[in-house]
Amino acid sequence: MERFLVIAVSAAIGTAFYVWFSQSVKKQSMQDYILSHQWLLHPNSICYWRTVMAVLGFALYFFSPYQAVAIFIFTFAAILDGADGVVARGCDLGSRWGEWLDPMCDKLTYLPPLIGFAYAGIISLDLIWILVAIELVGQFFARRVLTWMNVSGAANNFGKIKAIICFGLVILCALMDKNPGIINIADEVLMACIILSSASVVFKFIPNRLYADILSALNFCCGVTSLILTHHHYFAWAICIIIVGQLFDLFDGRMALKHGGTKYGPYLDDIADFVSFGLAPAYVIVQKGGSLAWGVAGLFIFGVAFRLIRFISMDKKRTDLPEGIFNGLPSPAGALIVLGASLIAPPAILWGLASVSVSLMVTHIRFVHFGRVMLKQIPKPVFFVISAAIIITLSFIFKTKNVQMFGYLILGSVFAYMVIGRKWIHG
Repeated sequence: MERFLVIAVSAAIGTAFYVWFSQSVKKQSMQDYILSHQWLLHPNSICYWRTVMAVLGFALYFFSPYQAVAIFIFTFAAILDGADGVVARGCDLGSRWGEWLDPMCDKLTYLPPLIGFAYAGIISLDLIWILVAIELVGQFFARRVLTWMNVSGAANNFGKIKAIICFGLVILCALMDKNPGIINIADEVLMACIILSSASVVFKFIPNRLYADILSALNFCCGVTSLILTHHHYFAWAICIIIVGQLFDLFDGRMALKHGGTKYGPYLDDIADFVSFGLAPAYVIVQKGGSLAWGVAGLFIFGVAFRLIRFISMDKKRTDLPEGIFNGLPSPAGALIVLGASLIAPPAILWGLASVSVSLMVTHIRFVHFGRVMLKQIPKPVFFVISAAIIITLSFIFKTKNVQMFGYLILGSVFAYMVIGRKWIHG
């Protein structure tokens, strides 16, 4: 309990400082002060300071009795990771050196304590060294190649989310070190970090215009994989894979708008959506069994197909639909209703909720676009923290094998989306 309070207080103080600092940087007086004290508050200087703090925290935690002080210092250093970006954007102090330095300082902040906890037996030593190898390849080899190619090596979203999870993993390990009875999900979270780190390196070498198509292809692969897992009755895994596909679908449209795409991109996106959010959930209904399973599954497939066709042939051409507003419930949300219900409800209730999902998809009730409207209202640091929290939550669910918690979480998320989204519909 004492360790938890130390972590909570440290996080609260650090977050309060970050909120105050990010708001202050918007003021001209603070910008003038930063520009006149760049030795202290330049983005690169902040990187140096937080690296020194991280080294001090590492030494205090593993080689002294002052572990509470070490946790406070490390937590503050981790939160400062967002402060350098705030200064760089607010005062126009970004640089190519800063693009290399920022992720390097991140690694110097979280890798040493993770290695320490690995040798203490809290997390897998093999997985830690795999992560270290990928991180070093990305930092010293990939970025050098990108420099030769005259391509920016700045951290992408995969890398930013990975860094936040790694910071959180250090804190989690510190909590488990003092409280060994806590459910250990460290290796599951660490595996997520390895996947995100690998994706961060790979995507740096891919032309921007291919991002959208690759994400759509990954969504399609998730749908096919889910069908195979469902066939073998691995329902929780199948549903998790569909949710991963939804994350790919969430970003492929944004990448297409930001970087462009290929002429086949829209077709690939529609096929992927139909497989992941139509066929895959329908097959879950079938495998759950019951006398009406095939009929309800067919109805659901019809609803998704109708929703996609109407969107392509009609809704995209309408001028009375505001930007970022859907006519009918989006098929990913409709799929989540079915998937969440399949984990916690008997067949009869599942069929009822699937019918409700179809009704919402084919009606003319308006729903907000989560990616293009709701996410834009969320500050980027908050979005990265939420993404990291989702990954950690999924790791906990798989570690505990609490399928019902997973189902309620899915249904609760859809309900929150529909309720909160009404704010922008009426706005």
